[in-house]
Amino acid sequence: MRIGVKVVPGASRNGIVGWLGEDLKVRIQAPATDGKANDALCKFLAGEFGLPLHAVTIFSGFASRKKIVEVEGLALEVLEKVAGNRA
Repeated sequence: MRIGVKVVPGASRNGIVGWLGEDLKVRIQAPATDGKANDALCKFLAGEFGLPLHAVTIFSGFASRKKIVEVEGLALEVLEKVAGNRA
């Protein structure tokens, strides 16, 4: 499954904010330097979705705040449970 993600790096804490249109808005503490925010995003989403780290990869948008994240083995019900009710 591919998910559009709007990343806010350098946040005070990690967290899923909710849906921003078609994209999932996620706050990440790591700075947007040297790929730190990308790595932290993958690790955070894997933990939130209950998946191993290798199941979450950035498909596109490596240097952008808007990314497409590919998640292997994610059921739609899990995505809705984790992010569906947050706004």
